[in-house]
Amino acid sequence: MLGFLINEKEVQEIEHLIKREMDEILFDFQDERIDHVVKRAMDERYRVLFTLYKRVAPPKECMRYLRKRERGYTF
Repeated sequence: MLGFLINEKEVQEIEHLIKREMDEILFDFQDERIDHVVKRAMDERYRVLFTLYKRVAPPKECMRYLRKRERGYTF
């Protein structure tokens, strides 16, 4: 396990960067031109980002980024 100390401004910056990346991925999930294999990789990346986001964001904010499952997949 690793740990590091960051101040409140750095937490806000990390939160902003993660939110922006997750928003882009969510937008790209709607693009039907993207191959199924690529969407799986995007899903894996989204899960990692969401896990990081949960560590810095308040629970109420995290609810906005929860994904609904569709037919057993998350995209």
